[in-house]
Amino acid sequence: MTHDEYIRHDATALAALVRAGEITPLELIEVAMRRLEAVNPAVNAVVYRMDDEARARTAAADRDAVFAGVPFLAKDLQSDYAGHPTSRGSRLLASRVAENDTELVRRVRATGVSVLGKTNTPEFGMLPYTEPALWGPCRNPWALDRTPGGSSGGSAAAVAAGIVPMAGGGDGAGSIRMPASCCGLFGLKPTRGRTPSGPERGESWRGAAIEHVLTRSVRDSAAMLDATHGPEVGSPYRIEPPGRPFSREVGADPGRLRIAWTMEPILGSSVHPDCVDAVAGTVKLLEELGHEVVEDTPRVDGPAFARAFVRMMTGELGAEMEDLTNVLGRRPRRGELEPLTLCLGLVSRALSAGDFAHALRILERTGNAVAAFFTDWDVLVTPTVATPPPAIGGLPPRPIEHLQLRMLGAIGSGRLIRMAGLVDRTADSAFDFTPWTPVFNISGQPAMSVPLHWNADGLPIGVHFVARVGDEATLLRLAGQLERVRPWFDRVPEIGAADE
Repeated sequence: MTHDEYIRHDATALAALVRAGEITPLELIEVAMRRLEAVNPAVNAVVYRMDDEARARTAAADRDAVFAGVPFLAKDLQSDYAGHPTSRGSRLLASRVAENDTELVRRVRATGVSVLGKTNTPEFGMLPYTEPALWGPCRNPWALDRTPGGSSGGSAAAVAAGIVPMAGGGDGAGSIRMPASCCGLFGLKPTRGRTPSGPERGESWRGAAIEHVLTRSVRDSAAMLDATHGPEVGSPYRIEPPGRPFSREVGADPGRLRIAWTMEPILGSSVHPDCVDAVAGTVKLLEELGHEVVEDTPRVDGPAFARAFVRMMTGELGAEMEDLTNVLGRRPRRGELEPLTLCLGLVSRALSAGDFAHALRILERTGNAVAAFFTDWDVLVTPTVATPPPAIGGLPPRPIEHLQLRMLGAIGSGRLIRMAGLVDRTADSAFDFTPWTPVFNISGQPAMSVPLHWNADGLPIGVHFVARVGDEATLLRLAGQLERVRPWFDRVPEIGAADE
């Protein structure tokens, strides 16, 4: 199989070829590895390889599994693979090897995928772009001077560049949907608790973060969700199970939906005209498809939400640092953490329990209010992000801010850093690029980015869809409809289309 043939198939189709005996899993691995070696020096998407284990596991894999032999990459953040490091994008953890698979990893492996390695991610998944000091910047296959987004940027770049048809992602504030938008992919964030996060971890970011995959087709995402969803031992959530497999929703008629749309930023201050055009074109398409489409938006106190979210995230980072101190038997040494991580970790020590609890209350009230908005609407449509993919190094913190952070970190006082206004300054600009996505992590609602628009520069612009808690089915039916009438699968970047 040539690479040109390989990228004409999604994961579902490749597995069908394996089951039919038209290609072997080992042949698929070799195609993917050749592609990885050809393009990864340019995109820097894959930071750790598992070649030998992939070949060994694939040789004994179940050929009847849903994704039998399909090459796959894991995000190097939450998913632990026993015997391999989980760096979380940090020099602190670059060589620390996981002892056990996480529950989600066990379920993903049971689908028959061949896990080739792990993908680039910002340190501890804290940023909406992927430029960690440990691994260096990951680049967007559509334009190598642009970011693929974050924090699942490496996974998105690997799929867009044609290394694998599907890769793992996690979404705590938009980290599946943002990279999907930047890289022209389909990215679904499931309902809070739909996929497992244990057994070593509980609710990541107070339940805001959830793992799934980035794909080129809707059906691949649905089939992986079929294979991985459901409670685990100790799960705090019991979500209503789907009435039928998610895969069957992709081809089903969504019916006439009541759809609200908005271009008004919930958290940020402005939206690029290209993102406005993407939503405007989508609204017109939805109307042509017979849906009821009306302009409306949830009412959120954006500044209060942003500051509460950053306080929650800061407190969670502080708890992470305490956990790692206990595991490593020491505190992080100078140079092992990036300036922003170090400073926010110090700030967490200066936040009181009351500060943290008050932030959680603001987030809970916001989540409840946003969920109530959906008593009138089946779906909300917004831009996924506020701009086309930004330049590498173009999002904050910028060089001067890094210098300030290093100076504050050298002082080593969380109270002084807090007094310097770091938390509030961070919050005030943190969501300029992502004015919509974090709100729905807090409300726990399923949401997706769909690649429906490319701008005049040939850069992808995703459109964001949100549904009620537990209603992935509506999103998948709608995504399937949109995929049929405005297909995107054959749109690949030049780096993704070239044959080796």
